[in-house]
Formats: sequence, C-alpha cells, structure tokens
Amino acid sequence: MKLLENNNFEVINSSLFMESGDAKIVGRMESYSCKMIGTEKQFYKKFAGDSGRTPHTLEALSPPQNGYGCYAFSTSPGSSYSRSFSRSSGSEDEGTSVLCDTIERKTLFHLISTLNAAFPDYDFSTAKADEFTKEPNLQFVTNNVDNLLSISATTQYSKIHDKLWVTLNTEIDLMECDIYSYNPDLTSDPFGEDGSIWSFNYFFFNKKLKRIVLFTCRALSPFSQGFYDSGLGPNGEFMDYSF
Repeated sequence: MKLLENNNFEVINSSLFMESGDAKIVGRMESYSCKMIGTEKQFYKKFAGDSGRTPHTLEALSPPQNGYGCYAFSTSPGSSYSRSFSRSSGSEDEGTSVLCDTIERKTLFHLISTLNAAFPDYDFSTAKADEFTKEPNLQFVTNNVDNLLSISATTQYSKIHDKLWVTLNTEIDLMECDIYSYNPDLTSDPFGEDGSIWSFNYFFFNKKLKRIVLFTCRALSPFSQGFYDSGLGPNGEFMDYSF
C-alpha cells in the first residue's frame, strides 16, 4: 500500500486534535493506493493461497455492532443493506445458517495491508476476517462519527464537520465505497490501552479507484499513556501525534 499525499487531509488532521474537558481526541485520515509495494507481493501470494484458498474465496465478517453510533440492522423499505448466509461449522447445530457479511480474501488483504502501513509498530498479518465488519451504509458511519465527535468535542467538531466530509468525499467518492471497520480484541487493538474512552477505524474502499482511505480516531482520558505522548508542545505548536 502506498500512502498518497493529500494536503487537504493534512489540514483536517491538524484539526482532529481536540481537547475537551479531561478528554483528548486524536484522529487522522490517510489515503492509500492498493498497489502492492515491497514485501507485500510475497505476503499476498502466501495470504491469498493459504490452505488452498484463492483471492476470491469469501470469508465471514463480524456483524455491525449495536454500539455508541446507533448501529442497528434496518429493515426499512429504503435500506440497501444486504447480507449473505454463511454456514457456521463451529455451532452446535451443524445445519444452522448464520446471517453475516462476507469479504473476498483479496479485499481482506488490502485492509490488513492498510493497517500495517498506518501502524508500523504493529503487525496485523495474522488478522482474521471476523475482526472486521462491513458497515450497513454510509449514513450509519457518518452518524457514528458525528455522534462520537460531537458529544466529545461539540464546539471544535462543529467547526470542521462540513469540511471533513467534503474533503473525504473529494478523495474517495463516498457513494462508490464499501465501508469496513476494524474491531479486534483488546490485545490486537493499537488503541486497546487503559484509559482509552472510545476509538474507531474505518476503511472507505473504492474498488474502481483502487484506493482506501483510513479514518482512525480515539478519545483518551488522563489515565491513558497516549494522553501524554501526543498533542501540543510547550509553546502551543502542533506536535507529531502518530500512533
């Protein structure tokens, strides 16, 4: 995955450092080309054909979470969200079919490679499909992001809200994207530290553009080590907040 320069993202990212009360919010958006570079080609050959599978083999994802962002499966007439049936071999009843989303291993590879590029101090090579979720639609995601950031930093977020979504849409064409999220266990989560209030990791995947935008954000309390590792320097200048 190649990181694509985007000056507009840099402007938004500088505004995604926010302090509100005792909480600190740190976020960033990054755009990546799906073109494989370096050792990714070797990893892809091994990953895509593992255990006799192919790049087009489908694997089951975790269902959307009924969480802070009002995630709930909609059955309204206007809903375009659909799922496929996957047979669960681990259930007590081997004949039980479970309603779930699926992902091609090639797409899963792109998501994992994006995480490896964005968080070089971590290795996500062994991440499984069930650590990811396909989000029902764009509105579900915007609601979740807006709810979290508006409640946590109402005034600051209101100033960048419109520009954030316009900038994101300009880069990736949101209506043409499949949107995934990464929801691992605490030991695999780069944000799974004590004192982390909430976090999200969204992937906006535009297959036509062969591009992924990662929008990652977290809220930290003073009990989090990251609260003191990132943010503003002693003179008020913006410092490196990589995580």
